[in-house]
Amino acid sequence: MEVRVIGGGLAGSEACYQLLKRGYNVKLYEMRKVKNTPCHTTCDLAELVCSNSLKSIEKSTASGTLKEELNSLDCLLLRCAEKAKVPSGGALAVNRKEFSKYVEQELNKFENFERIDNEFTEINVNIPTIIATGPLTSDNFAKEIAKLIGNSDNLHFYDAVAPIVSGDSLDYNKLFFATRYDKGEQSDYLNCGMNKEQYTAFYNELVNGKVANLHSFEKGEIFESCMPIEVMAKRGAETIRYGMMKPVGITNPNTGERYYAVVQLRKENVQGSAYNLVGFQTNLTFPEQKRIFSILPGLENVEFLRYGVIHRNTFLNSPEHLDSYFALNGVKNVYFAGQITGVEGYVESIMSGLISAINLDADIKNTKKYLAPCTTIIGSLQRHIATKNVDFQPMNANFGILPPLDSKVRDKKQRKLAYYTRAIEDITLYNKEFIL
Repeated sequence: MEVRVIGGGLAGSEACYQLLKRGYNVKLYEMRKVKNTPCHTTCDLAELVCSNSLKSIEKSTASGTLKEELNSLDCLLLRCAEKAKVPSGGALAVNRKEFSKYVEQELNKFENFERIDNEFTEINVNIPTIIATGPLTSDNFAKEIAKLIGNSDNLHFYDAVAPIVSGDSLDYNKLFFATRYDKGEQSDYLNCGMNKEQYTAFYNELVNGKVANLHSFEKGEIFESCMPIEVMAKRGAETIRYGMMKPVGITNPNTGERYYAVVQLRKENVQGSAYNLVGFQTNLTFPEQKRIFSILPGLENVEFLRYGVIHRNTFLNSPEHLDSYFALNGVKNVYFAGQITGVEGYVESIMSGLISAINLDADIKNTKKYLAPCTTIIGSLQRHIATKNVDFQPMNANFGILPPLDSKVRDKKQRKLAYYTRAIEDITLYNKEFIL
């Protein structure tokens, strides 16, 4: 049977794998070879746009818990991420090109897989379809979606991307390798330490820097975790000093020095030839990025491989149109996946692609659909996108969306581990009963 997947990002790629291994003839439509988006730089499948990090792998984090839940469901993209990973302390960061290469290689192993490089513009509800075009859905296809759901009440948010700089252009005499609280290998992060005078000078330039388009942010139409650094800085000088520039847990191993503020640079590849400025999503103009970020010690002659940019994201008002299985209400064969559904984050998008594919398969076979227990991150996110909310906003993995533990655990780390343990036990039992 033919199944269509629209969009070759993280959600679409994972959905393809889940359907292919279940024996469907999968046609993947990806437009970027003929029509690019404002933020993608390649036509590779599963391209990581904003960052090369898939966040924490530690059990005491919601992101680590979600990864373990997905591993229990045979998640392809997490396996590919492990193969393409670069040193990143307690996080799973990858070489972007290698990651995409591994994903494409795995999908191309299936004879029943076909990639079609064209813009998809017309939905046929008689053919099972997963729409995973993401928040950068083309205008033409957005109109088709609006026609399908009966109105155009999409939510619009704005997303910012952090710059990537050349490793060769950095002054390593002024920078030092260290990880926060000594987690992971020391060489995982390159650090720029600043005293109070240096920080104040940088801060003043940052809040007065020229931006490309201010109006969108003044309206507050941006998801908090993607807030441009210059917008966040305007909330007060301490906001970014205790945010992306917090000095807590970092000491210069060469001098023993501690700092007033610290900028971390994360490797984009194993060689360290490119670095991402962690948390420095920005809407500053390109000349201003060059001028202001060059104030940072060790970045005086920095070369930008990619400047930070801003773009509009589109999300469905999912509680009005989707159920907790990611299916379009009232339409048997159409599912949505990825950030267009209102899940926020790389791994969360992968999850939605995996779950939508499992449930489309169940829909076709008229068998039980998959709804993970509410004690799991997967199950809570499934319920989030289907729960009526007058102010529906994107949601990422966090323990706050889980029901309380049966008994109080005072120690914060132990409490998070208890959430993890409960989630993994419950999803393991559910998977056995579900018979995937």
